[in-house]
Order: sequence, then C-alpha cells, then structure tokens
Amino acid sequence: MAHWTVSDIPSQIGRTAVVTGTGGLGFHDALALARAGAQVVIAGRNATKGAAAVDAIRRSVPGSEVSFEALDLADLVSIERFATRLAGSRGSVDLLINNAAVMTPPRRERTADGFELQFGTNYLGHFALTARLLPLLRRGRDPRVVTLSSVAARSGALHFDDLQSDRRYQPMAAYGQSKLACLMFAFELQRVSEANGWGVQSIAAHPGIARTDLLPNGAGPGSAPALIRRFLWFLFQPAAQGALPTLFAATAPQAKGGLYYGPDRLGETRGHPTMARVPTQALNKRDAKRLWVESERLTGVRF
Repeated sequence: MAHWTVSDIPSQIGRTAVVTGTGGLGFHDALALARAGAQVVIAGRNATKGAAAVDAIRRSVPGSEVSFEALDLADLVSIERFATRLAGSRGSVDLLINNAAVMTPPRRERTADGFELQFGTNYLGHFALTARLLPLLRRGRDPRVVTLSSVAARSGALHFDDLQSDRRYQPMAAYGQSKLACLMFAFELQRVSEANGWGVQSIAAHPGIARTDLLPNGAGPGSAPALIRRFLWFLFQPAAQGALPTLFAATAPQAKGGLYYGPDRLGETRGHPTMARVPTQALNKRDAKRLWVESERLTGVRF
C-alpha cells in the first residue's frame, strides 16, 4: 500500500462505475476510473457541471465511456428515478462511489423531503441510492460500494432524538454527524451483506483535507472557511491526491470490505492511502443497527 497512486489501479475494462458528484473528488475518481477502462456514470444535480466533467474526461481520455445522469441526493424521488433509468439501461453495476456532499451551510436548510440538508444529502441520500442500486450491484463482478466519510467524523455524534437538527443547528456538528453516519453505514452494510450472502463489499474512505469547492459551495464564498480555503490553499492537498484513498478502496485487490482508508500523513490530512483510524463511536454496532432501521423508516426504502 506504500505510496499507492493511480498508476497502481488495475484494469477496469468491462466494469461499470457510478460516481456521485460532478466536481472535486468525484471528478478525479471518474477520470482515474475512465483511464483504467471503466464505463463511468457521473451522477449529479447540475447538468451543466456534469456535461463539463464528461467533456473534460473525454478530452483527457479519448474513447472513454463516460456519461452524465441527473441525480439530486436531496430528493428521494430523483434518487428513485435515477435508479430506474439505470436499471433500464444496464444489467449490472460493479462499483458505486458515494462521494457527493454538502458542507456547513450557515443556516439550517432542508431537502425536498424535509431532512436537514447535510444529513439528508450526505447520508440519507446515499443510503437510499445504495438500496435502490443493490439489485444491480448484486449482479456485478466483484461489486463494491465505497462511501466517503471525513476527518470530521472523529468529533461527530449521532443525536437520535434530533437527527435533523430541528432543536439546534450547528453547521459543523451537523456535518460531523452526517459523516459519522456515512462511516457507520459503510460498516453496517458490510455486516448485512455478509449475513445475507449478497457478495457486495462495502468499504469506507476519507480524503483528508483536499482542495475542492466543498467549503465555498456550502458555507458561502465570503465565509471564514471559504476564505481559509482561498488564501491558505497550501494547507489543502490537491483534489487528485485526496481522491486516492477512495480509488484505492474502489479498485485495489488488497482493499477489503468493512475497512476504512485515508491519507497516511499529518494526522491523515494528506498523503497516500493507508488504514484510517476509526472513531470509537463508529464501532458501536447497536447504534449502527438503530441508524439503519431509522434510515429505512425515514427514506421509505428497504434493502
């Protein structure tokens, strides 16, 4: 695993990958997978950004099989329609990368279904998407689901009495909760897959601190986090570097279900893929099962 890079990605010819998110980490995931020969579906809510991502990848990788599909993770109807379209055009999916995210909007916002925006998009949207795509994944070859967490999960806590931050909204606390939920979901999905013989590997990853538009898009271009990202850019590793743990989890033969990968340097903020430190709260199997049941109730989607 030492100094693993995109040059170590094995051939992905014949594999179909779905990546959520049109820019930043998601773009570099899609680009690397396309270079390795995968058929890549970039899924996002912004058709203009999606078309630009597809065009950039096709220019960089002539002959690549990459396409865009509309998907709004903040809308359960959009998720269902996306899965239905995909099932109508493809017999299987080999890889799902649950990457897209919203980070620290200053005021509490809601999804189309009334969920707090970060919890609803980052976690519940991907929970529902994975459930909707499970039949296609089970027909895949060595199928994997890679769900992105964050170093913010270390300070995250699940507030089952206020998952939607109705009583108190703190932007970073809500983000940390959503990313802790993503990590616990990745672990629980692996346990459920093993128990039911689905043959789907579920792996978690985080990018460290990467130079993407996540902060300015969420907190706003004039916010303190966005200004830090703009003027102290050297504190953030390039997005292509931040994508490495995800790509390792998605493609490396030595990556295993139920594990968690992140960067290897400076407290897992930058570097090359390695085993990531799992926050103690993410190991609580009782809470993970409770979160799963609650997520099925909230989304109306069952595995």
